[in-house]
Parts: sequence; structure tokens; C-alpha cells
Amino acid sequence: MPDGLERKYEALKDIIAGYGSAAVAFSAGVDSTLLLKAASDVLPTDKVLAVTAKGVMIPQRESGEAEEFCRDLGIRHITFEADVLSIDEFRKNVPERCYYCKKAIFSKIKGIAADNGIGFVLEGSNMDDEGDFRPGHKAIKELKVYSPLREAGLYKSEIRDLSEYLGLKTAKKPSYACLASRFVYNEEITPKGLEMVDKAEQLLIDKGFGQLRVRIHGGNMARIEVLPDRIEDVLKQREEILRKLMEYGFSYVTLDLKGYRTGSMNETLISVGK
Repeated sequence: MPDGLERKYEALKDIIAGYGSAAVAFSAGVDSTLLLKAASDVLPTDKVLAVTAKGVMIPQRESGEAEEFCRDLGIRHITFEADVLSIDEFRKNVPERCYYCKKAIFSKIKGIAADNGIGFVLEGSNMDDEGDFRPGHKAIKELKVYSPLREAGLYKSEIRDLSEYLGLKTAKKPSYACLASRFVYNEEITPKGLEMVDKAEQLLIDKGFGQLRVRIHGGNMARIEVLPDRIEDVLKQREEILRKLMEYGFSYVTLDLKGYRTGSMNETLISVGK
């Protein structure tokens, strides 16, 4: 491991060790997996807890991966159902949707941590999360949830490199955000729409596309984002992809020629915070 990377990982472990106990908000993604691994390495077994929110906004495949990881490492793991569609601001998909969602979810995680004698709640934001429009960070700050990866100065590429050195399966795992991020702001988030997006993305993942998004517009139009060098591969399978997505409930299927990028729905915002 390169010296600079090793120093950052040691700094991360020192930060976590200083808490004495930690409940990690665990999604089985690249960031939270490294965070939970570091916590399990430096804290006593009874002082580490993984907490995973389940719900219609989380791809089904993620829950199974979270359970498997915790089982393999012998980490206590608690899951709970997050009824985010009962939150008006979430369901109506206001631009600040993530604030209301994270406020509800992390309030629940803090309660679970307290009930289990855990004093600190940790989440997986990193240095790359400093930009873009991220109202969820406000909720994290208000609730005094800690972000050790960011405190250690770790960027996404470094988290992936560390994960590879540590033998974590997530080292090359594509980034998948909450399914609600596939909806146009101010268009209602529905159980049917979430199911359609989840099925469409799983189809493309099964076809080997890796990093991708399927955005939903107007409740019945899909906008597929894949890496630019994979656009031709989508077109080669156009008929099958079109047929399957229409079976899932889409009336129109489009391919975004800009390709995959994070936060593309934020491009529609007139200014940050609106």
C-alpha cells in the first residue's frame, strides 16, 4: 500500500478508535463498507453495530449484500423498514427531499444506537461529496452524525484503492444512490415508479453495464444513462431492452447521449437550494 494511502487509513482508524463505540449506517456500498471494515478492525466486537435501512427506495440486491458482509465478519447487524413515502416532502420529491429522508432515517439509527449502548453514529460521506447539491448533509450535521472518511481526507478513488488492498468485494462496485434520485424534482415518487426503475436497472446490471442510471420522467418515460463507451452496446440490444422496459410499465424509452453522470437531475435546478 502506498505510504500516503496507508497514512490516511491509519488516520481513519485513529478517528474511529477515538469514538470508543460506533453504529455505522451501512448500505453495502463502497464507502460504508470500508467504514464498517475499519470500525470492526479497531473497536471491540460489542462496540460495533451496522444499521441498514430497508425500503422501497433501496434496490433489493443491496439488502442481501449487507447481510452477507456482516455475517462474514461477525458484525452485529440491525435492519429496519424506513417508510419514506409517508414523508410528504419525500413523496412530493421537493428539491430538499434528501434532507427530510435523512433526518428521518438517521433519527431512527440514532435511537437504535442508543438502545444498544452505542454512543456515536457514523456515515460514509467522503471528500468527493463536498460539491453538487446535497441537502442531506444538513440533516447529518443537525443530528451530529459523524463522517470519518471525510475527516480523514479520503476521496472516492482512494476508498476504492484501500478497498482493493483490503480485499473488499466492493472495490470495483458501481455507485448506486437511492432510487428516489431517478425521479424529476417535484414529480411524485410512487411505489410503482420505484419498482419500474429498480427492475430496469437490474436488467442492465445483469447485462453487464455496471455504472448506470435509469431516470424516470412523467411516470412513463425512461432515460437510460450508461458510460459513454457503452452507449453503442445499448443500441445493439435495443429491441430486447425496449421490450423489457415496456413490460415493466414504461411507455417511452430513451438513451441519454451525454452518458452516465452523478446528479443529472440537479441539472434542472435553476440554482442550488431551489
